[in-house]
Amino acid sequence: MKVAIVHDWLVTFAGAEKVLEHIIEMYPDADLFSLVDFLDNRDFIKNKTVKTSLIQKLPFAKSKYRSYLPLMPFAIEQLDLSSYDLIISSSHAVAKGIITGPNQLHISYIHSPIRYAWDLQHQYLKESGLTKGIKGLLAKIILYNIRNWDYRTANGVDYFVSNSNFIGERVWKVYRRETQTIYPPVDIKAFTIGGEKDDFYLTASRMVPYKKINLIVEAFSKMPEKKLIVIGDGPDFEKIKAKAASNVQLLGYQNFEVLKNHMQRAKAFVFAAEEDFGITPVEAQACGTPVIAFGKGGALETVNGFGLSENPTGLFFYEQSADSIINAVKEFEEQYIYFNNPDACRENALRFSPERFQTELKTYIDKKLVEKAKQKLSMGV
Repeated sequence: MKVAIVHDWLVTFAGAEKVLEHIIEMYPDADLFSLVDFLDNRDFIKNKTVKTSLIQKLPFAKSKYRSYLPLMPFAIEQLDLSSYDLIISSSHAVAKGIITGPNQLHISYIHSPIRYAWDLQHQYLKESGLTKGIKGLLAKIILYNIRNWDYRTANGVDYFVSNSNFIGERVWKVYRRETQTIYPPVDIKAFTIGGEKDDFYLTASRMVPYKKINLIVEAFSKMPEKKLIVIGDGPDFEKIKAKAASNVQLLGYQNFEVLKNHMQRAKAFVFAAEEDFGITPVEAQACGTPVIAFGKGGALETVNGFGLSENPTGLFFYEQSADSIINAVKEFEEQYIYFNNPDACRENALRFSPERFQTELKTYIDKKLVEKAKQKLSMGV
């Protein structure tokens, strides 16, 4: 059986690439396809040679590959996968749009339909300054065309696997297709319960608008008696730093050991983003640390909320605002006796181990391969 794995683009090692790493471990002999490949560290793809699209050789593609978004649907369709029996796409943009035939099985592990073309379009246009003028009009036309292409090519996927029930709902809304949820792998073994807790709160993230680190910093700046440590860097770093009071410490980028040490010692991890899944709250729980999280998106599936579970591992707030975070922190401290249970946090995090991911996904794919084989036999193919 010939297997192909298709990934949107290979330029860094983030959440989607962690999933890709484990899919490659499951199918080590598979061929790997991507729109572009500009990786420096190739360990996670087992140093495979990547078959890329025409965008790879276009001017400034290494730094401006996202600018070729209008060309991506065409480019992904030019990748020839006609000789493969099983195609697994790892898709948050266009990878699921590859062309396959009736005798091939295409399973798409979908991180999300193209966010900035669907329900997050208006947020994306606003943050990019593309709500007005000729550039704004062109951007809206491009996203309109991508939505049409994205909907049409969903028909080329035999089965969708979503990374959360939240994304499963988004897939149904956009494509009217059902999904099987298989949560992504989190490196639970790398995170362990530490010693005594210190009297500080922690957040860690790349500093981009949708992560809402600015709201967390604003909230704690209004609570001078409470300490917040922020780990991470990004385009909004200086803007966020300017908002920080003396009780808020921004450490910038830190290596893994520093991050883990702070996760182990923090009183709670604060998470204000609406994520498709959200790995860092799981990593915090693996360290025995409860989470104060925005109650929307994947966090609702990864954190056992106070009042919703017998063994709560966190507490939710339901507005992305500084006041909502302040009220959540106050409630957390008032009910702290219920959250001071590192073992419960760790036990909940174990639900997202890499071993569980590989077992569930392999079992699902094998089942669909058997169904496909039976279908071929019944048709005399």
